[in-house]
Amino acid sequence: TAERKILVLFGSQTGNAEDAAERIGRGARRHGLRCRVEALDCYDVAKLIQEPLVVFVCATTGQGDPPDNMKMFWRFLFRRNLPTNSLCQLDYAVLGLGDSSYPKFNFVAKKLHKRVLQLGGNPLLPVALGDDQHDLGPDAVIDPWLVALWDKILTLYPLPPGVEIISPDVRLPPKYTLHYLPEDPPPCDGGLQTTAPRAVPSERHPFPARLVSNQRVTAESHFQDVRLIEFDVTGSGITFSAGDVVMIQPQNSPEDVQQFCQLLRLDPDRQFVLKPTEPGTALPALLPQPCTIRHLVTHYLDLSCVPRRSFFELLSYFATNELEQEKLQEFSSAQGQEELYSYCNRPRRTTLEALWDFPHTTCAIPPDYLLDLIPRIRPRAFSIASSMLAHPDRIQILMAVVRYKTRLSKPRRGLCSTWLASLNPEQGDVRVPLWVKKGGMKFPADPDTSVIMIGPGTGVAPFRAAIQERVAQGCGGNYLFFGCRQKSKDFYCKVEWEELVKKGFLTLFTAFSRDQEEKVYVQHRIRENRRLVWELLSSGNAQIYLAG
Repeated sequence: TAERKILVLFGSQTGNAEDAAERIGRGARRHGLRCRVEALDCYDVAKLIQEPLVVFVCATTGQGDPPDNMKMFWRFLFRRNLPTNSLCQLDYAVLGLGDSSYPKFNFVAKKLHKRVLQLGGNPLLPVALGDDQHDLGPDAVIDPWLVALWDKILTLYPLPPGVEIISPDVRLPPKYTLHYLPEDPPPCDGGLQTTAPRAVPSERHPFPARLVSNQRVTAESHFQDVRLIEFDVTGSGITFSAGDVVMIQPQNSPEDVQQFCQLLRLDPDRQFVLKPTEPGTALPALLPQPCTIRHLVTHYLDLSCVPRRSFFELLSYFATNELEQEKLQEFSSAQGQEELYSYCNRPRRTTLEALWDFPHTTCAIPPDYLLDLIPRIRPRAFSIASSMLAHPDRIQILMAVVRYKTRLSKPRRGLCSTWLASLNPEQGDVRVPLWVKKGGMKFPADPDTSVIMIGPGTGVAPFRAAIQERVAQGCGGNYLFFGCRQKSKDFYCKVEWEELVKKGFLTLFTAFSRDQEEKVYVQHRIRENRRLVWELLSSGNAQIYLAG
């Protein structure tokens, strides 16, 4: 009989596709299949020709683009020279996660399904198109699709004699087991390695950049706290141009870490090593071995994300209290999704707050399951707001500190922006793990091409980089439309712009929406200057850039 093994490959930007892929992995284990779940770019794509059974789970980002962790796979799959029967041994299915309010809805999943079919693959089911806009979210499509998938797989790969499907009320083993080391082993530094620089910094090997300055650029009286933050990347090998993006790996606050350890009765200073339950499962790339509980909780577990359905499903297995168990089971059922939405998503309740609400269950969570229960902290992307030509070995960002109210009594705070805003370079050597990736904006190389930039609020960040870069290269024809609320309160980089206007490098149009009776926005200034804008476009082949 055919070997009963399945490979689940995912392309995920925010973690939803990864979450769905892990869910399929759990289903596979319950159906007695050997299973591996991997990010598409971690998988050696040349081995695809030997796989009997693969489920692809992929999100669509931006304007129909594949997520970052499947870009290499995507390029390989669409090579012209691949023979049309190269995947004829493959049974496959594709699950897409998208948002129907975008024109290229689930473009990546549809295109992948078609391409694997072209290469000879045998589709088990039509492609599933999960939709964020549906009342019940992507699960409205995923739930019935998975039922059909397991039916189909069991027909093709029947259970061997004596093997039964593991019932949903039996909990599966954890992905890793956590082995504590003796109480006082030699100290290990679980911090950032500041060893000799390796290859160019990346998500797996971020560069610990020194924070040089952290300055508030809105008036103290202004409702929003916006910072101009500067990092020193000397010796990192990082290079970038205007339009590129810096990725920053944030961490949880010491208060949250302490609360979490108290709730789960964990000793933050204990050291452990992880061992995979199933051979062949890779260890989490970003955790040192051995590692302290404090390092795991500070740098890895996302305590402030809004928990997903899978969180409550796993949590329900640890419940000892009947009331808590009923609620957790409701939240993990298909019928309970609206209830879960109003408990979690609408008020933006965090994982840590949800754990508070289930105290009996929380103190019974076995530490082995922490990595299955709580997703890892995702890096955050910021437009780089400076040019290497103006500020060599430096990266600057313009960052609004995220803080807003929901019906919960405590204001919601953005994990990354709150952490960065709290850092003070005067308190010694403050390091922030970061790396750079190519952005979606490319500025013209030709010095005679004019550039019209529309950047209200912090959307001006990439244009500050572009203007610095173009001025350093001696390019004129820089037109900036900037908008904010009040000239006196949130006019970012005012002095810098005025200098450049005086020197003739920049033409600046400003819209201060609240400085007069009627509101004035950038679109009003564009309309007022329509003759100039049209002239630049029609005869000066200008290019228009817009950032929000």
